[in-house]
Amino acid sequence: MKFFFYVFFCALFVLKSNAQTPYISATELKSYAIKGKLTPLKANYDVNYYHLDINLNLEKQLIAGSSQFSFTALEDLTRIQFDLSKNLKIGRITFENNNLSFSREGDAVFISFPKVIKKGSKEKFTVIYEGAPKIARNPPWDGGMIFSKDNEGNHFVSISTDDLGGSIWWPTKDLQNDKADSTLVSITIPANLKAISNGILKSTELLSGGLKKYNWLVNESINSHNTTFYIGSYANWSESYKSLQGKLNLDFWSLKEDSITAKKHWDYEVPRMLTALEFWLGPFPWYKDGYKIVQSPFVGAEYQSANAYGNQFKKGYLGIDLSGTGIGLDWDYILVQNGANEWFGNSITAKDVADNWIKDGFSTYAEVLFAEFTQGKEAGNTYLYGLRPSIKNIEPIIGRYDANQVGSKDRYAKGANIIHMIRELMVDDEKFRQLLHGLNHTYKHTSVTSKEIENYIANKSGLDLTKFFNQYLRNARLPVFEYEFINQVLNYRWVTDVKDFNLPIAFTFNGKDYQHLKPSNEWQSMSIDANTDINQFKLNPNYYVIPKKVVKK
Repeated sequence: MKFFFYVFFCALFVLKSNAQTPYISATELKSYAIKGKLTPLKANYDVNYYHLDINLNLEKQLIAGSSQFSFTALEDLTRIQFDLSKNLKIGRITFENNNLSFSREGDAVFISFPKVIKKGSKEKFTVIYEGAPKIARNPPWDGGMIFSKDNEGNHFVSISTDDLGGSIWWPTKDLQNDKADSTLVSITIPANLKAISNGILKSTELLSGGLKKYNWLVNESINSHNTTFYIGSYANWSESYKSLQGKLNLDFWSLKEDSITAKKHWDYEVPRMLTALEFWLGPFPWYKDGYKIVQSPFVGAEYQSANAYGNQFKKGYLGIDLSGTGIGLDWDYILVQNGANEWFGNSITAKDVADNWIKDGFSTYAEVLFAEFTQGKEAGNTYLYGLRPSIKNIEPIIGRYDANQVGSKDRYAKGANIIHMIRELMVDDEKFRQLLHGLNHTYKHTSVTSKEIENYIANKSGLDLTKFFNQYLRNARLPVFEYEFINQVLNYRWVTDVKDFNLPIAFTFNGKDYQHLKPSNEWQSMSIDANTDINQFKLNPNYYVIPKKVVKK
């Protein structure tokens, strides 16, 4: 039975983290590349503001509305590209009260202006669209709309955009590297329900035909992947939280039928999550829009200032500890994982999804930091070790650039182990904590590359990490520490994909007193005291490597 649960833990973790794009045809691959690449027709303009205004027909599962783009031309231009799922129909595109000509290739839409838009000019156009959006089969790992009902028969609807992007349901420039400075989301639904989106609720409007419009304003920069909505029969309450930068508004939205359970659970779990993460990562990055948690018809997602929550108000992941150690049953996994994404993922965003290890690795390591903050350092380390069996080390955790392709599912747990090793190499935990604060201060609300993050960490830590990052991020296999004892002499070396690999490592013979080595790819030797039992040799478990005892030929 214990083995069954262990396998179940690993299977769940793999399911959670397996966001790989499934097999697609050559035509679809081309469409993915056009959508995921910063093409010249996407690079020539910068989105400043969106106004998304939609009407949802919940019975027929249809969407209709408009998306207004306000943008700045980065060069003289006559054509640009945006994105919209090919199964959604464009009625027209308007510019200065005229209809624009456009063409479509897969999910890419190309529009032509009737005049040259000069560099530095600020313009706007509006896309009117409608159709039947893609339905999610297994959200959040498969993106699309979720049309469901609560236990009382009320509509319970949301969207999952993971790895497919915001363009699966609205017209947008679907790239992580262009965040709109602000976004207004207007949603019209039956008046007996409520609609929630990112940001702050600015107003509501009662309309004819028993309809109501909700207008949500995002005051800070946001990318289209994070733009979301929830519709249902909701209860709402707010609290204030004393955070590192003052009063932070906490906004809670649960189904009415679950409100008593939700309030008890969230009122306890959310403040302690924020306390731990602000300690380790720095001030919450979205003070203007606040923190919001919304019950969703799927297990959860990290949408900015509107985290999706479907963890059934349980500890762990749906009541299960993904590490298999029991430590994860002390806290709500979805709140911590997706809460951490407000720092890494939503505020600090990878320019290309190929570098999404930044989001997923740091947010997974935040689980370790939360366990340490609430249960002690040993508990945090044990939780991290428990995640390792889920790592396959078959593909690199950095994906293919300009192809809308994330790295392997290992980017979660392996990414967390990479960060943990850097902490171990730094020796000083307070210096490491300040490094995390510095990352979130320096790159707040920006889009970055993996190289930028790597260079920042190397510079602030004072460590030579070039070969370390190349081995762990850009190669699949782990470093192998080969060693042998001949009498009381330890012979050792690294076997790696990266030449001249130079990761220092620590070892012990008694489980507590560690000695340090600086192995290379060449064999080296070290004499061991005659009274030492060499059979008790162990590497420091904080290093995620493969120890291999060999016999040299």
